[in-house]
Amino acid sequence: MGTHLSRTVAEGLAFMNLIDGKAIDALSGARIDVVCPSDGVVFASIPASGQADVDRAVQAARNAFDEGPWGRTPAVERGRCLTRLCQLVEKHGTELAALESRDTGKPVRQGRADVVATMRYYEFYGGAADKIHGDTIPFLDGYTALTLREPHGVVAGIIPWNYPLQILARVVGAALAMGNTLVVKPAEDASLTTIRIAELALEAGVPPGVFNVTTGYGREAGAMLSAHPGVDYVTFTGSVGTGTAIQQAAAVHNRGVTMELGGKSPQIVFADADIEAALPVLVNAIIQNGGQTCSAGSRVLIERPIYEEVATGLAERFARLAAGPHDADLDLGALLNARQRDRVAAMVAEAERAGIRVLARGSIDKAAPAGGFYFAPALFGAVDPGAAIAQQEVFGPVLTLFPFEDEQDAIRLANGTDYGLVCGVWTKDGARQHRVAKRVRSGQVFINGYGAGGGIELPFGGFKRSGHGREKGLEALYDMSATKTIVFNHG
Repeated sequence: MGTHLSRTVAEGLAFMNLIDGKAIDALSGARIDVVCPSDGVVFASIPASGQADVDRAVQAARNAFDEGPWGRTPAVERGRCLTRLCQLVEKHGTELAALESRDTGKPVRQGRADVVATMRYYEFYGGAADKIHGDTIPFLDGYTALTLREPHGVVAGIIPWNYPLQILARVVGAALAMGNTLVVKPAEDASLTTIRIAELALEAGVPPGVFNVTTGYGREAGAMLSAHPGVDYVTFTGSVGTGTAIQQAAAVHNRGVTMELGGKSPQIVFADADIEAALPVLVNAIIQNGGQTCSAGSRVLIERPIYEEVATGLAERFARLAAGPHDADLDLGALLNARQRDRVAAMVAEAERAGIRVLARGSIDKAAPAGGFYFAPALFGAVDPGAAIAQQEVFGPVLTLFPFEDEQDAIRLANGTDYGLVCGVWTKDGARQHRVAKRVRSGQVFINGYGAGGGIELPFGGFKRSGHGREKGLEALYDMSATKTIVFNHG
């Protein structure tokens, strides 16, 4: 751990904000308990930042952008800082994976996978920092016109609790590569690896004030940051309701935003699909991270002739699933907190009261601590497309199945929610693959697969209530910058 913080990972840790390169507590001294989802036990604490703390962080980022060396640092040097950060993440990978798993409840192997994806983000944006160029534009005789890509300035990154390491990396990587400075507000339920990465960024050579972290409650520190007049751009991943509030706050100062706001993503299984190849992917797409994934494949649309076969195969697999402590490395861990577990349980109970058939349930491991926030995976069959569980994001290990008649019916069902983030299409028919991919209203479409190991290079974002703007890939660098047009009149 960072010796400048005099801190090691042990019971009862007091983590701090990182502002202008210094570890500091909230000015009020107020703190928030950090609870391990696996057992419900408090094992650390973080600052409950207020307005003065947010002001201090934004001012540090502003000074670093306007007056510090970062604004004059060549793109290649910014990229080298990110590459060194990638190397430090690899060096501390075991520690980061363990901390992420304990903080969020996800199995340790998923924590390790998150570390690998995190490294790739910093590697990718380290290499991309000097690859984004402007253009020259054919114009009037006697003129030369060109464009530059310039940073926004101070970027506010509001990070969710489900994939703190990965989502932080895609924000930090793109923002710093383009020359912005940052104030990051991680979710109060999962802040620890964000603080640790900010420490490592200093070690990698990112100057003080360029990457600041203020922890605290979303309704307080998060709201203050998104409405702050010193912030030039806001990026957020989370719920539709919170995203709407953040956009409204940013609009007061006419600030731009990138919003990734969740999904109700379908996987469409046609009768000619390779069912044995599809089944494990269909299951993993909903149980990964306990279903607490914006891109979770939460709806499976199945062509009528193979509906029973696919439903039976999924039921057999669901019945074998087990949830348990993060360090037991079972199929899935605990959900984030009691509130999240109770919300998922309430939606499942409502579906059962409505008469929707439960095809299979997983189990909770007998060794799971009684204080943990566990929920056994649930599979529902032949769901009414208008039912709440078919339309609303559950954000838990709950999968719903829907029979469809033909291609047109499948597209109608796929597009039949307010979301449009990710879609999977399972068919061997090449022409159908293209037709369906073009007609579904979704930011990403995977053919005969789902997800791509983090998909660092692949632009990611949604349509409809799933948000706007794009993260990941080169397109994220465009979101994290603005075009400046310069016209020379040389006669």
